[in-house]
Amino acid sequence: MMKIGLVSDTHGYLDEAIFEHFKNCDEIWHAGDFGNDAVANQLRQFKPLKGVYGNIDGQDVRASYPEQLVFTCEQVKVMIRHIGGAPPRYNPDTKKQLLQHQPQLFISGHSHILKVMYDEALQCLHMNPGAAGKQGWHKVKTLIRFVIDGSNMKNCEVIELGKR
Repeated sequence: MMKIGLVSDTHGYLDEAIFEHFKNCDEIWHAGDFGNDAVANQLRQFKPLKGVYGNIDGQDVRASYPEQLVFTCEQVKVMIRHIGGAPPRYNPDTKKQLLQHQPQLFISGHSHILKVMYDEALQCLHMNPGAAGKQGWHKVKTLIRFVIDGSNMKNCEVIELGKR
């Protein structure tokens, strides 16, 4: 069983409450737009970190994180990309990658819109944790915490960090 803390779009700002909310997580996954490597370093020093770079990330972040990650957690194949869209309107490259890799869980960021929805056509759960930073048009900073237990994804919690 793996407890996951999911965050995106920090844009160089790391709310201290993240550490409290993710203290019992086994890993943190960041869906891009770290903002700078200092944010990644703080998270990486706290818990094991998986992440992808986003469109605002510079070479410091891009040197350490790929555009896309595909991996298995427990028995769930996971794909993470910063810019992906959402069911059924994925961007064309993401759609191609989803069809190629056939993950059970697809995670994206970028939109600053929190979403957890199942794509029946692809048999895939889509998660976007919204935005945890202060930059952007979102009104509330958000995170997601969930569990992967074998092939089950469960106990999904949306966490609001307050107004940006």
